[in-house]
Amino acid sequence: MSNLALICADQLTRSLPIFEKIDKEGDIILMCEVKDEATRIKHHKKKIAFLFSAMRHFAAELERDGYRVCYTKLDDENNRHSFFEEVERHINKHQLDTVIVTEPSEYDVLENMRGWSDKLECTVEILDDPRFLCRKEEFAEWAQERKNLRMEFFYREMRKRYKILMDGDAPQGGDWNYDSQNRKPPKDGLKVPEPKHYAPDDITKEVMELVAEHFSEHFGDLEPFYFAVTRRQALEILKDFIENRLPDFGDYQDAMMQDEPWMYHSHISFYLNCGLLDPKECIARAEEAYHDGSAPLNAVEGFIRQILGWREFIRGVYWLKMPEYRDANALNARRSLPDFFWTGETKMNCLRQCITETKKNAYAHHIQRLMVTGNFTLLTGMHPDEVNEWYWIVYADAFEWVELPNVSGMILFADDGVFASKPYAAGGAYINRMSNYCKNCSYSVTKKNGDKACPFNYLYWNFLLEHEDKFRKNPRMAMVYRSKDKMGEEKIEAIKADSRRFLNQMENGECV
Repeated sequence: MSNLALICADQLTRSLPIFEKIDKEGDIILMCEVKDEATRIKHHKKKIAFLFSAMRHFAAELERDGYRVCYTKLDDENNRHSFFEEVERHINKHQLDTVIVTEPSEYDVLENMRGWSDKLECTVEILDDPRFLCRKEEFAEWAQERKNLRMEFFYREMRKRYKILMDGDAPQGGDWNYDSQNRKPPKDGLKVPEPKHYAPDDITKEVMELVAEHFSEHFGDLEPFYFAVTRRQALEILKDFIENRLPDFGDYQDAMMQDEPWMYHSHISFYLNCGLLDPKECIARAEEAYHDGSAPLNAVEGFIRQILGWREFIRGVYWLKMPEYRDANALNARRSLPDFFWTGETKMNCLRQCITETKKNAYAHHIQRLMVTGNFTLLTGMHPDEVNEWYWIVYADAFEWVELPNVSGMILFADDGVFASKPYAAGGAYINRMSNYCKNCSYSVTKKNGDKACPFNYLYWNFLLEHEDKFRKNPRMAMVYRSKDKMGEEKIEAIKADSRRFLNQMENGECV
C-alpha cells in the first residue's frame, strides 16, 4: 500500500504526524500552488510570494533528505488549481491507495477534505495537528461550563498545565498578568532596533516574478521583499527578537510611531502560522531570557501571553463557534468599507500610516489593527463581512482561524460578547496618547466638534449614542454613560451632526 501525503502552505514543518506514517522510498509528498486558494480571497501580493517561496524551500529540503516530493508550481501546464483535483491527478498518475493529510487550519478546507474519500474511492486519513498547545476538544471541554469565555482564565490554566513562568503553583513574580506595565507611550528619541530582514534568493525571485504576472490586481506592494522563507532564517528572526527587541517589548508593545511599522514586536506570527516556527520553542526562548536576566518579566510575560494565551484561545473560539460565527452581526452594522482602506488616501494620519504600512509590509502590529483601523470600522458601523475580508487579505499572517475571531469578536463586537466584555471603542485621545500620529494630522485631536475636529472624537460618542440601549447596562461602560448623561442637548446634537456630515462625505467618496 502506497500513500500520498498532502502538505498545505501553512504546514511547513517536520513535526507533522504524516512524517511518522510515510515511507521515503514508496510514498509521495504532494505540495501544490493552486489558484483556488490564492484567489478565493485576493491575498496581499507579498503574502502569496512569502508562502509560495517558503513552500518551495521546504519542498527542496525534503528532497535533499531523500523524500519523494511532487511539487506543482502555479504555472505548471498540468496544474488543475484545486487541492482536490491535484490530489486526484496524482492518485491516478502514481496508482496510490491512501491520502494522508494533517488537519487543515480552516473550516471550509476541512469540510471539503472530509468528502474526498467518496469522490476518490480511496482512503483519506486526516490526522490531528499537533502544533497547537490546546487541542480543539480540550478547548471545547474548558468552554462547556462557562457562560462567558475569557482569555485570562484560559491563559492561567495553560500556564499551570505547561509550567510556564511558574513558581510552584504560583505565577512568577506574584501576578498572572503584567499588562498594566505594557502601555508606555512612545517617547522622543526612542531608538527602535532595525528588524532582521533577508534579501530574496533565486527561488524567491522566481516566485516574485510569478506573483507579479498572475496576481497584479491584488492588494499590496510586492517589493521590497524581506521575509524569512526557511526554518533556519525564521529561527534567526526569533533569536534577533529575543536579543534585541524583547527587553523593551513589554514597555512599548502598545506604542505606535510614525514611520516605525515594526517597533519592538517579534514579527514571528508569519512563521508560527505557516509552521516554520513552533510555539513551544518560542515560549521556551523567551522564558530562558527572563531566567538569565536578559529580559524583564513584564516583557516576557506579555510575549508569552500572546502565544500561549491569545493565539491558542482565538483558535479555540474559531473551532468552537464555526460555521455560524461567520454570520455574526450583533450590532447590525451595514456600511461598506471606504476606498481609502485600499489606497491609504485619507486626511486622518493614523489611518494613513497604518494602511500604507500594511500595503507595503503585509503587516501591522496588534494595536494598529485593533485601535486604529479596527476602532474606525467599529465606530463607523462597517459590515463584518467586508471588514473580515479586508483583514484576511492584507496581512501575511492572516488565516481565517486567526482573523475571524479577532475581527468579529475583538474588533467589531459582532459576536455579542462571546469573549470580549465590552467593545474596544476609543476616541482620538487614546491614539494621541499611544502614538505620535496626531502631530502630523490634518485634524486636531484636541477639538471635539466641527470640520477640523478629529473624527474619532465625535464618532466615538455617536457610536455610544446609537447603541445606548445595548451597552448602557454594561458595568464596564457605566462611567462613560454617566459622562454622556452630563452632556447638554446642544452637545449631543453637534456630535450627531458632525457624524452625519463625516459619514456622508465618506460614503460619497470624498477625501476625509
